[in-house]
Amino acid sequence: MTGHGGAGGEYKDLVVFLAAAGVMVPLFNRLRISPILGFLAAGVLLGPDGLARLSESAPWLAWLTISDAGQIRSLSELGVAFLLFMIGLELSWERLRSMRRLVFGLGLTQVAACAVALAALFVLMGQPLVSATVLGMGLALSSTAVVMPVLAERGRVRTASGRATFAVLLAQDLAVAPILITVTVLAALAQGGGDIDAGTLRTALLTLVPAAIGLALLVGLGRLVLRPMFRSVAKAKARGQGQEMFVAASLLVVVGAGVAAQAAGLSMSLGALIAGVLLAETEFRREVELAIEPFRGLLLGVFFVGVGIGLDLDAVAANPLGVFGLAAALTGIKVAMIFGAARLWGVKRKAAVETALVLGPAGEFAFVILGAGLVEGIASPAFTGTVLVAATISIFTIPAMAALAGRLTRQATAPPDLPDEALEPTDTADKVLIVGFGRVGRLVGELLTQHGQAYLAVDSDASTVARARAEGADVFYGDAGRPEMLQLCGVDTARAVIVTMDAPAKVDEVVSAVRRLRPELILIARARDERHAERLYRLGVTDAVPETTEAALQLAENTLVDLGVPMGLVLASIHERRDRFRALFQEAMPDRADRPRKARALRSRGRS
Repeated sequence: MTGHGGAGGEYKDLVVFLAAAGVMVPLFNRLRISPILGFLAAGVLLGPDGLARLSESAPWLAWLTISDAGQIRSLSELGVAFLLFMIGLELSWERLRSMRRLVFGLGLTQVAACAVALAALFVLMGQPLVSATVLGMGLALSSTAVVMPVLAERGRVRTASGRATFAVLLAQDLAVAPILITVTVLAALAQGGGDIDAGTLRTALLTLVPAAIGLALLVGLGRLVLRPMFRSVAKAKARGQGQEMFVAASLLVVVGAGVAAQAAGLSMSLGALIAGVLLAETEFRREVELAIEPFRGLLLGVFFVGVGIGLDLDAVAANPLGVFGLAAALTGIKVAMIFGAARLWGVKRKAAVETALVLGPAGEFAFVILGAGLVEGIASPAFTGTVLVAATISIFTIPAMAALAGRLTRQATAPPDLPDEALEPTDTADKVLIVGFGRVGRLVGELLTQHGQAYLAVDSDASTVARARAEGADVFYGDAGRPEMLQLCGVDTARAVIVTMDAPAKVDEVVSAVRRLRPELILIARARDERHAERLYRLGVTDAVPETTEAALQLAENTLVDLGVPMGLVLASIHERRDRFRALFQEAMPDRADRPRKARALRSRGRS
């Protein structure tokens, strides 16, 4: 029985991949091992050097292997594109500016130093200069897809080493596009015999003209089209046409930008990165992140399965010392270069050690860049294959390198031992989160700003968000009833949440979601009436503000003042009546009676 024989055989590889994702990844999670390694291991097991070797004696095993590796590699391009798109969504100008010294200082120093050192190694191993340069640039990059999840699992993202690691990875991601363009230039030089004369240089530059035009068109069209398109989709969603339209639009942007970039002679990954950067400046950034996340994870899994399939175990068995020695050499050179660069840019010793160790192994973009070198005909297929095997083995070592770093830096704490700008908070940290930015939410935001309190708002009406952003407000489009959206908007670090929407059912949904994520967070919600306020207190709000009660109190206050009653007496009676209403709600729910007291204690601590 072959891979395509029998009913449904043409979908066999897809079924095998989904089975691997559903079995191997949960198993690795249970063992506290990075799921990326699960995908890599699945690729090795299900590839031609795994179970397929036994299929001649046991034909049924052919149904448990991936027979069309080319199809997997085609899908894996989408995985890398989705990864770069998500990276682009995080590349706001504010983030780049706050970490500029480490990103453009440490990060670019690391890329240049590692590329030169590795290229020198390959020249010493007998490779031509152009080929060695491509190999050095490809292997100078590290694995964002593996390193960041491993650091997150170990709770190291917010430490000094975590910040430095993120800055370097960010610089590497930014360097992918220039490196791919450089590969194109080197290919033109190689076709000219390697001599840099006027004709060869002109040919090399001419190869960049279509790419430059395509890049300009992609950026220009993106700025003109993306925001109106998503605004239209958001309005359709508001009319009840479903979340699937937003997902479809997001997929269209990633795949469409990638295909457009390929048509211009660029990589699909570069097109997706540009689309992500353009969308990062719009109000739809958070909603797009949620829509893309499931596809990004699954397609990136396809990429790593493809990497695992490409691990030639015969090559390892034929020359184990050479392959493992090369993996150790490239990792060792990178560790030394990264440690030196980190110390040069002011990172303390222990943080520099951890940063160097986790970034030492190769990354996923080695396969993209070296693959481009093979396509352009400037990389030796046989030697590049050996290098890629060594790179794959090095990726497998990342969790072990992180564990080694933990042992070597066991006494290290997480003080702010980086330059100040690298430790600035992200754009969602320590803000008040306003859910709903209509008339009430806008007034709340204005008063918070007047008193020096930073806020971030989220609203599900695209027109409201567009008007607010045109006035300079920090507002995003999205459904705050979803816990994932709340987390993307910074509820984990928010100082308080204010729910201002006028739809009681939606207010209840948001309040429940916030309380599941942050049980003791200050949470103030707008209520329709006393009955709704009672329900909100039952759901766990710190304070509920009933519209009918507040309107009555305001009317009474204005009337009494106009009748000549002293202002002090009027305000005292209004506050007393407001406290009486609150006490009635609390008496109905004795288990919640101390929540306002705790919240007021939190507020007083915050003021002090």
